[in-house]
Amino acid sequence: MIDTVRGWLKQLIEFALVLIGLGIVLQVLFPKALIFVNSDVAGNLIGLINQFSGAGLVGVIAVFIAIYCIKR
Repeated sequence: MIDTVRGWLKQLIEFALVLIGLGIVLQVLFPKALIFVNSDVAGNLIGLINQFSGAGLVGVIAVFIAIYCIKR
């Protein structure tokens, strides 16, 4: 039961990472064509990275925990 849920979550995270990567590539290649998406994918990602870096040691620990969870 737990292995099944863990597998679903892993697939969901992989799918989300693919969508984020696709959004960044499409935004770089076609900046005006993504009107149907009401967000700045690259800008949001940069903002998230800035928040982690601005938090100091706690931000670094949070990044390592997030990377560990994604790679696991």
